[in-house]
Amino acid sequence: MFMTTLLSQGTEEQQAQWLNRSWHMDGVLGTYAQTELGHGTFVRGLETRADYDPITQEFILNTPTQSSYKWWPGGLGNTANVAIVLAQLYVKGKHYGLQSFVVRIRDERTHEPLTGVDVGDIGPRLGGNGVNNGFLGLRDVRIPRNQMLMKNAQVLNDGTFVQGRPPLLLYGTMVYVRVITLKDVLFGLLQAATIATRYSVVRRQSRINSDQPEVSVLDHITQQAKILPQIARGVSYRLVSDWLWRFYEDVLRQLEDESTAGRNSLPELHALSCCLKAVASDEASEGVDLLRKSCGGHGFLSSANFDSIYGLTAAAYTYEGEYTVLLLQTARFLVRQYVDSLKRKVLPSSVSYLRDTSRLVWGKNLAANCVRALEISAMEQVRQAWQTQKTHQSSKVSAEMASNLAGRQLTSAAIAHAHAFFTRNALEQVEALRKKGDLSPNVSLVLSQLVELFVIDTFLRQSGCVLRWNNGITGTQLRFVERRFEELLAKLRPNAVALVDGFDFHDRVLGSTLGCHDGRVYERLMEEARRNPVNQEPVNSSFHNHLLPMMRGKL
Repeated sequence: MFMTTLLSQGTEEQQAQWLNRSWHMDGVLGTYAQTELGHGTFVRGLETRADYDPITQEFILNTPTQSSYKWWPGGLGNTANVAIVLAQLYVKGKHYGLQSFVVRIRDERTHEPLTGVDVGDIGPRLGGNGVNNGFLGLRDVRIPRNQMLMKNAQVLNDGTFVQGRPPLLLYGTMVYVRVITLKDVLFGLLQAATIATRYSVVRRQSRINSDQPEVSVLDHITQQAKILPQIARGVSYRLVSDWLWRFYEDVLRQLEDESTAGRNSLPELHALSCCLKAVASDEASEGVDLLRKSCGGHGFLSSANFDSIYGLTAAAYTYEGEYTVLLLQTARFLVRQYVDSLKRKVLPSSVSYLRDTSRLVWGKNLAANCVRALEISAMEQVRQAWQTQKTHQSSKVSAEMASNLAGRQLTSAAIAHAHAFFTRNALEQVEALRKKGDLSPNVSLVLSQLVELFVIDTFLRQSGCVLRWNNGITGTQLRFVERRFEELLAKLRPNAVALVDGFDFHDRVLGSTLGCHDGRVYERLMEEARRNPVNQEPVNSSFHNHLLPMMRGKL
């Protein structure tokens, strides 16, 4: 995020000063400090302030309250020596909003905190403790005028504030991270799926036929239903995330060219990055935990490494935008687009279904049926959210209060939109790859099966909402979808190991006794147990210190 912010908000001179040194770790170890102890997603509420001194041509940075301390930036605890600090700008007492400032926080040679800098690690987390997330307090820390990033706004020597073009602006870094987060969580999900798949092939449990030996756990359809949809989800997320990254780059390029198309596409990009990041992080962390459970008791061991993967994946639920807040931001966009659809305006492609009021016609293409049902469900939930807001506004409450009272409907609409978009876009990406001819027939077939499984699994998981908003779906049609789900499990089972091997995660990356490529699960479990420090002495010291005195005391 440090270098991304330099690129999006720094002038060419500032990039020349900081970017190359940061890239080569030449005296610059950077971090991006935005979130505070008392404020996160509500960026406008940040309390850190930067006051300009026109006499010395310096900015004076302060965290005036305890809640204004920067809190959570990765690497800040004991690694970074330079931070891009987001702060409220004041010039001659006048407020000019949030700006970004490059602040050296540790001495380049000794790494000691500089005068006025209070910095440290925030303490152990559920996962990702190697990131050394930190806190940062500033007291009258002065930096030169040219260390405010001035690509999009400037403060001249005399204190004159000059607003340039609107950035991707100040929120560009957060949009970037939300796009990247989608890739991060899918890799966590696929790592967990690799471990669970390899273990489930090695592990034998119960007979399916009484006259046959015990079978691999993965031969049980119940185990397939736990694991294979998570592989399909991870692969589908990858397809959608690649598309989202290309969309992000297109919008960024258009904004750099000051194109109208870029400004028009920015709200759609923002809305998509919010809801896709929120839903993917939620469902990926749920998927990792389900995969842990699929490995039985052994999955609960630390040496299985599900705890580490889960911690990293679950963290994405909150960082760079809390789950519910992101859904509400998407929902506001959806309601605006729904109102535009009533006015027959042209809608962005991701929400074009809001104009389609036709009923679901159940055809032969099951995946297409499922996607259309999800879109109708999303459209109806957007409509319901809009109507709920209108109802509250008619009772003379403010628009803000009406949105608060409609919060449940708004978040449900955003989740439904994310599911509809994920499924349609994944199908479109597979079709695009197939038409390009980049895939062999066998790979094309398996990839198509995976995406179809993802679509059907999403449909079945959301069947409550789907049936509520699609009155035309019959029980017979629903059972047909369920049968197809089971058919896809059977088709993908022979390729399960090859699929996870294809993700090419090294054993060191997985760090799991259950998921190594050689299948030596039981040997590795015993080796790990024997390395346990408490097993290094025949009689543990706790016996002499605690048990023996109690036994002699004849309690």
